[in-house]
Amino acid sequence: MLLTFLLQADTLANTGAAVQEKVSMSLIDMAVKGGWLMIPLVILSILTIYLFGMKWWTIRKASQIDPHFMQDIRDYIHDGKIKAALDLCKTADTPVSRLIEKGIERMGRPLTDIQAAVENMGNVEVARLEKGLPGLASIAGGAPMVGFLGTVLGMVQAFFNMSQAGNNIDITLLSGGIYTAMITTVAGLVVGILAYFGYNYLTSKVSDLVFTLQNNTIEFMDLLHEPGDSGK
Repeated sequence: MLLTFLLQADTLANTGAAVQEKVSMSLIDMAVKGGWLMIPLVILSILTIYLFGMKWWTIRKASQIDPHFMQDIRDYIHDGKIKAALDLCKTADTPVSRLIEKGIERMGRPLTDIQAAVENMGNVEVARLEKGLPGLASIAGGAPMVGFLGTVLGMVQAFFNMSQAGNNIDITLLSGGIYTAMITTVAGLVVGILAYFGYNYLTSKVSDLVFTLQNNTIEFMDLLHEPGDSGK
């Protein structure tokens, strides 16, 4: 009796495992069932990763500013070592250093001209930092729409199949079509969410760097207003 019970339990366990193995689905299988609209979603996901990685590295490199940079510039200018100040800016090679370099090159001209040159250079650097961010924003808004389009097309196909079935309507015709259609929505939302949070993160980092540029611009102009400075 006990042996029979154990055999039945083992049979049920094997049957359950077989059913579980049968209904399980990998990500690749889901992508295939999503249809041809999964191709642009995969491309958008690759673009999201590329744009985020590229901009993250650019912003990270631009944010590596020597805390003693402005003090060294101040000392060089007060000592009349303009060439050394320019060399320091070229060596640093950051948005802040390029901005200060532009101001030093204009020294000897009216302060209004120097400030205009520095601000124009700042605008160029900000535009360079923000390059690529609109692409992430577009993916964040467009990927869910592509996924929703796939869902709508899948629903249309499912109801079309039901209409062709006539009186032999099977619930699997509808449920299977909806199941397949929803895959594109899930994929579109995943790509859109990644792009959305990536865009907001990078935007906040750019804003911090812009604030740093503005502070250094003010500090440099204050330096030129100091008595005895050659830029006055």
